[in-house]
Amino acid sequence: MKILVLNDSRAGHLNQCLAFAKLLNAEYMVANVRYPKRFLKALSYLFDKMGIYSDALFECTVPEGVFDVVVAAGSTSAYPLKVLSRKLGAKSVSMMLPRGYRYDYDVIFAQEHDTPPSAANIIPIAANFSFISPAGLFRASSPSIGIVIGGDNSVFHLQADRLETQLRAIIDAFEGYFFAVTTSPRTSKEVEALLERFTFGYQVIYSCNPVNPIPDFLDQCERVFITQDSTSMISEAVSYGNAYIEVLPLEGNGENKFSRLVGRLEEEGYLHVYDGTFAQANRKIDFREILRKAGF
Repeated sequence: MKILVLNDSRAGHLNQCLAFAKLLNAEYMVANVRYPKRFLKALSYLFDKMGIYSDALFECTVPEGVFDVVVAAGSTSAYPLKVLSRKLGAKSVSMMLPRGYRYDYDVIFAQEHDTPPSAANIIPIAANFSFISPAGLFRASSPSIGIVIGGDNSVFHLQADRLETQLRAIIDAFEGYFFAVTTSPRTSKEVEALLERFTFGYQVIYSCNPVNPIPDFLDQCERVFITQDSTSMISEAVSYGNAYIEVLPLEGNGENKFSRLVGRLEEEGYLHVYDGTFAQANRKIDFREILRKAGF
């Protein structure tokens, strides 16, 4: 199987598509896709409703060769996915529910927190597709706790004082453990300054050292704490390793996709929302089995 991956320049979208290809152990090539003008993307919704498939709306240099599958995630690549899969005679696979477009793709893997409709080609999934590969950035030589800290997004604000309270409670509860901590690209300077007041056995401040030890935490740590702001990080945590997963809740605005994701995963035993207590929640999603059942 040979796969064409459409890249809309959003890392979270690209990573889901790459996970699809890597989980299948398939050959793949990546093609960047973009709309040169904003109104052209708006026009793509109209063209889709009318059943018009034109590659004149977007820019994408397709590598030479024969492809069996074209895969994409996100609204920017949703219309190009339809156009190019038809042009190449390949199966179309969307890794997210492509809202605003007709759902006439060959396969749609739709996150349950997006409340997808029921259809033969729509496969609900509990979290984003992830492919985890430890890089050896962190190696535990004693029982260890991993802590993954994100940052603000459109829904949540990561408050430094609340995080400090959570961190001190965790450290007190796991006295004698080795603590490994990493931040993310969205972590604020205020939170980075807070972390400098602690002495952790292993610490990555992403703005100073842009590496990703999260796969190693999942592989090496007994328990991993993750802030609630990233569906990607949470999806990784519930799909690899044996670590118990604790989600650190953040201040948000009512119900949202993050709270729906975490709530559903907690109900099914994949994680526990930290409330001052800890749970034995380490069930893992088998994405390869999901692909097998989808006919791949």
